[in-house]
Amino acid sequence: MTKLIATLPLVLGACLMLTTAPARAIDLGGLAKKATGAAAGPARDKAVKEVNAKLLAEGRKNQCSFKTDSDEFAAGCDAKLKNLASTLVDAKKRLNVAGVTSFKFEVSGHTDSSGKAEHNKDLSGKRAAVIERELIARGIAKSEIVAVGMGSDRPLVTPDNTPAKKAKNRRYEIKLRF
Repeated sequence: MTKLIATLPLVLGACLMLTTAPARAIDLGGLAKKATGAAAGPARDKAVKEVNAKLLAEGRKNQCSFKTDSDEFAAGCDAKLKNLASTLVDAKKRLNVAGVTSFKFEVSGHTDSSGKAEHNKDLSGKRAAVIERELIARGIAKSEIVAVGMGSDRPLVTPDNTPAKKAKNRRYEIKLRF
């Protein structure tokens, strides 16, 4: 009996080692993360695609006009900017549900091809910055939005040789940036 009692700590120690060994051998946390990531990939991609399409559509629907050769709004932009801000808030919610948290909203300004390229790039950047400031004032976090000027580098229509075509190219767009 004394021998049995003397060996009991060794037996218990061996049992404890055996019961903890499988937990170390199988990394369930890692497998769970991989499974979650694999499932989130298509869901994430779908959410990003849907949000970008919504942002583009709402941006086109809620375009604010600027005074000629200026970054000053023409009349009638307040309701449009309110709608845009609401769209960005909804987009953020949709992305968060899909697990997308590391992004910014990119406001890109565009001009028609009239004038010098350098001036157009500068003007489009100023106009995008005005939209950015207005959206920040309406509740979008400064850390979540960025403005860029594209000038006439990405026209919707070419050539823009009529007033109507030029007007289509003078715009801003909002999309996700990662």
